[in-house]
Amino acid sequence: MPSTRPRVLSGIQPTAGSFHLGNYLGAVRQWVALQESHDAFYMVVDLHAITVPQDPVELRANTRLAAAQLLAAGLDPERCTLFVQSHVPEHAQLAWIMNCLAGFGEASRMTQFKDKSAKHGAGNATVGLFTYPILQVADILLYQANQVPVGEDQRQHIELTRDLADRFNGRFGETFTVPEPYILKETAKIYDLQDPSIKMSKSASTPKGLINLLDDPKTTAKKVKSAVTDTDTVIKYDTENKPGVSNLLSIYSTLTGKAIAELEAEYEGKMYGALKTDLAEVMVEFVTPFRTRTQQYLDDPETLDSLLAKGAEKARAVAAETLATAYDKVGLLPAKH
Repeated sequence: MPSTRPRVLSGIQPTAGSFHLGNYLGAVRQWVALQESHDAFYMVVDLHAITVPQDPVELRANTRLAAAQLLAAGLDPERCTLFVQSHVPEHAQLAWIMNCLAGFGEASRMTQFKDKSAKHGAGNATVGLFTYPILQVADILLYQANQVPVGEDQRQHIELTRDLADRFNGRFGETFTVPEPYILKETAKIYDLQDPSIKMSKSASTPKGLINLLDDPKTTAKKVKSAVTDTDTVIKYDTENKPGVSNLLSIYSTLTGKAIAELEAEYEGKMYGALKTDLAEVMVEFVTPFRTRTQQYLDDPETLDSLLAKGAEKARAVAAETLATAYDKVGLLPAKH
């Protein structure tokens, strides 16, 4: 029976190795909640990963690692469809149709391409990097997604998806659901522990400022305890004057569900050391079972691969139908079996 729940689709790149605290709290944790209220499709976007050079052995390992971490974080294959993008060839097939519908000027205006090509040198940027927003359009439209959980920085890509869906529907007849961005609730932004002026991220953070969820718990505790604070001693949330302390309070609040005001009251008259020690404990309690569960999936690649194969099968059932309709509408001759 088709689901009556709104459908969401989102993806994560397999390029980072371990998830870090920022992307877990910013996206993955909310994916887990969405599988309860939505018909959720989540994928490891390995086709997007190869828009910049990848080591093939590492890419394969990181794809499994990303899937294992998503499962460890609480995604349930019974409640959502979890798969690897390249296991569903319809993504690349629909992307070609969308490439033929998108304007060169539209693709040129995508800010993420500008950022990424500037980083690698515009002359070295691949055509794939230029057109990856179009592949993203195909990813979304293939599943007739009603909503796409994204951060604010991806809103432009959802606009492109809406434009191309409207263009296709206008030219060839109603085919695609025009999706809405589901801007993830502004969970507290998590900042670098050593430089609280920058967001915690693989590319920008210092090794000591980044909390990787698969790090040894002792390492994680040490990073929290050596987090930058200030010369004052008052534990108060004030992002302008006390960015380091505010960041620690944000992390504490997000992981425990305690309100920041409650934490301020709890630590009134206490020193920064007390806050850091307690937060280190909270972090260790959180990462320890996450690491164990991730490792269990990695130690049993057969089970992991079979879960992903089942996910791809569920995804293809939806994707193949959409692609067949799009091919037919565009006027491609159907292959006779």
